This record gives sequence, structure tokens and C-alpha cells, in this order.
Amino acid sequence: MAKKLVLTYVDSLRTDMLERAVEEGRAPTFGALLERGALVGDCVSSFPSVTPVACAEMVTGAAADRHWISGMNWFHRLERRYVEYGSSLEATRAVGVFRALYDLVYNMNLAHLSPEVETLFERLDDAGVRTACTPFLIYRGRHRHQVSLEGLLRRAVETTRLKFRHHTWGPAELFYGDLYASREVPCRSTSIPGSRDGYSACCAAELERDDAYDFLLFSLADNDNYSHRHGPEASVESIAKADHCFAKLVEAGGGLAAFLADHAVILLADHAQTPVSRGLPLAELLGRDWIVLAPSDDRPELAQLAVSPTGRAAHVYLLPGEGERADPDEVRRRLVETEGVDLVCRREGEAAVVEREGEQLRFQPGAQIADLRGVGWDLDGDPGVLAATVENGCIQSDDYPDPLARVYAAVTAPHAGDFVVSLSPGYEAVDWGGISHAGGGSHGSLHAGDSLGPLLFVGCGPDDPADRAQWTLRDVMPVVLSHFGIE
Repeated sequence: MAKKLVLTYVDSLRTDMLERAVEEGRAPTFGALLERGALVGDCVSSFPSVTPVACAEMVTGAAADRHWISGMNWFHRLERRYVEYGSSLEATRAVGVFRALYDLVYNMNLAHLSPEVETLFERLDDAGVRTACTPFLIYRGRHRHQVSLEGLLRRAVETTRLKFRHHTWGPAELFYGDLYASREVPCRSTSIPGSRDGYSACCAAELERDDAYDFLLFSLADNDNYSHRHGPEASVESIAKADHCFAKLVEAGGGLAAFLADHAVILLADHAQTPVSRGLPLAELLGRDWIVLAPSDDRPELAQLAVSPTGRAAHVYLLPGEGERADPDEVRRRLVETEGVDLVCRREGEAAVVEREGEQLRFQPGAQIADLRGVGWDLDGDPGVLAATVENGCIQSDDYPDPLARVYAAVTAPHAGDFVVSLSPGYEAVDWGGISHAGGGSHGSLHAGDSLGPLLFVGCGPDDPADRAQWTLRDVMPVVLSHFGIE
């Protein structure tokens, strides 16, 4: 019988900062895992490298072209509105608090996430594996849960209870702050960013003491908020808190030796973070020449563009409004010329096109060359646009890891903009609330600094991770399924 498996997710965890926290004695439990496990220090995130896209990739084994989640903010063409998953409190207010909340906790899983892909929870549920999850964005499973509306959200939502009358579907044990709880636990819930890990740890420890799971997705999200505010170089403090929370689960399991005798562990991040010093008001800049749709626009039919900031990336949509339409070539040129924009990506027929500093690379699935993961591509143009080299028929880039597959998935996703931009180091797109994390850290771009994080296997996974030239978040689900003997 397979050991229990705990998939421990630390939002925005950087490998170098994890190792620093361990070296400084601030993360002793994570350090013990590093001593016993096999570490991949450069697991590749999604593009855009933001939490909703990356988490969907992690638990579906698919990229955005198949799972359909395209960013923290994206434009819903059919409903002609912005979808906002919580870039900031101000951005949430701009699109409407209850609209954003409904999208985040209900629509993301049951309407926006593609029904054509199965989640890790659905696969495990179907196989009879007892599943559990502490607060995590992508939780769709086979078990029905009623909204509880306990704690801080009760009074806020009471007047609009009809909006939250629906049940949801998740793993057998689901905890989502004040909204969903599959059982009563003596854990104080909070929905405030930066103060959620304690609740997650309390729920996980209760499940462990009750022997209530075979697979647990243990989510520790607070490192992301701390790194946004103080910068990734300061994140030893928040990593130490995540370590303390993980230690509570280990303690509930009888201490480290007993815990690892009964449990396998995967420790990973969804993405990393890099320092940002400038906010890029992309909607404002484009609004000098075109009518850009605002979240609460009185005349949306006149808008020529929709702009969806998503961290250090953004989607730009050409709108079929009633007035004069924006010229795609003019929009493309303006984006390429905008200070702070590094890469401008778009779809052209069956191909993807990336442009940087006036140079273009066009590519599509084919047989001309292969990437590090063995996927074949046909290229037309200079791979240097992606700082890539081609040797012995293989393309790779240190600056933009797994660039072809990530860009191709981003621009061919059904909710992608007509242009997907990746920003230069130091820049972050200003969100619809007027907020950026300038002076702190952020993520979202194709660049390695945003995109590479740790992936640690303890008691499960490959015999030698080095046998694979490049690991991505898409590889996590197959490892978990294999652990439980599921093909």
C-alpha cells in the first residue's frame, strides 16, 4: 500500500531563499526534508507565471491552452467583462467585490476551468484515494460541499446570499477559509492575505490526527504576500513561518521520523518572485491613442481595447466595438516600443510569434528541432529573440526557460489576449485598482527570475530527477498519480 502523500505548496518560494532559510537555521523542518529528498532547483512555472495559471497547471498536468485559466485578470469575450481573481483589494473593488469573489471561489473551478481536463483530485477520487485540501485556488473534485459562510464573510455576504446559494465540488475534505469546511475544526479562519498559513496548518493537523486523508494538498500561501510587500530577498522571515506551519503537521503525525515513515512529501512553489521598482500603467498608456475598456465603463460598446494586467505580464484584447476598431499593427508597434515591455507575443494562424526589440521569432509544433522536453517545433526567425540557442537540434534558453511551449500555450489559450506581453526586469503592470508592488517583489513574466522554483521529492517521485532535462509544473500530477498506482 502506498504511503500517504502530502503535496506542500509554498507560494512564491524561491530555491535560493529556501536554501538560505535552511542555512540560517530558520527552516529546520524543510532542511530535514532537503537532507532526505531529491531537489529540482529549477522547476519551470506557467506563463503568465501567476498563481491561478500555475496552480491550474499543477493540478491538471496541462497548460493554459487546455485548462483555460489565463491570468490574475483576463477579459471574458462572451460575457464582455473583466474576470478578476484578486490582484489587489483595490482591483477587486474596481470590478465589484462580490463579482470578483464569486469568480474566485466558484466560477474559477466550476465555470472557467475547462471541463475537458480532469484535476488531480478528480482522478484520485475516482480511484478511491481519500483526498483533502487546505485553501488552494484549484480544488475541483468529486465531492459536494455546501457554502458555510462562517466567520468574517458571513455579514459581508448575508445581504447577497442568493449569489452564494450554490454548492461546489471538491476533494473529500475541503477547507476554504470562511466559505467551505467539510468538517468542524477548532481552527480560526481568516481571509486576510499574509495571515492564512496558521489556519491551513491547523486544518491539516486535525486531518492528520483523525487519519482523514491519503492525499493532502497542503497550501501555504503567505510567503507570496510577504515577498510582494518586502521583496523576495527578505522572504527568509516568511519561509520560516511556513516551516513552522509544516512542522505542526509533522508534529501531529508523531514527529519527523514517524511522519516520514508513513508519508511521502512533495514540496514545491508555483513560481518565484523578482524585485520590482516601477509600475507600468499599460491601460493608461494605451488609452492615449485608443479607447480602453474600464471595469465600470458606462459605454463599453465604444471601447477598442481591453487590457488585463496580470503581475509582470498582461493581455491586450482587440474589441469588436461599435465604433472604429483599433489597427492590430499599430497596437503591436506601440507595445513593442513601450518602455518596460520585454516580449510581445501573439498568435498568427497556427503559429506563435514573439517580438523583442524589432526582431521576431515565429514557431509552431513540428519536427525541425526539439526542446529540452523532447517536444518538436518548426522555427522561422532568430531564436535570439528568446535568448535561445540551438545545438544538435535542441533549443534551450537560460533567460526564458521552456519558452516555446509556454508562449505557445499562453497565446493559443481560449481566453488569451490578442497580445500577451512579458515585462522587463524591474517592471510590474499596474492593476485596475491602480496598484503595483514597486519597492517589493512580483512575478508573471516569462523570465527565469519569475519562473523557476524548487520541486523536492521525499519518499516518492523519480529515482534520479537529473534524468529529466527540464521539470515543469505539468509534471507534478503524473508523479502523484504514479505514487498511488494510477495510470
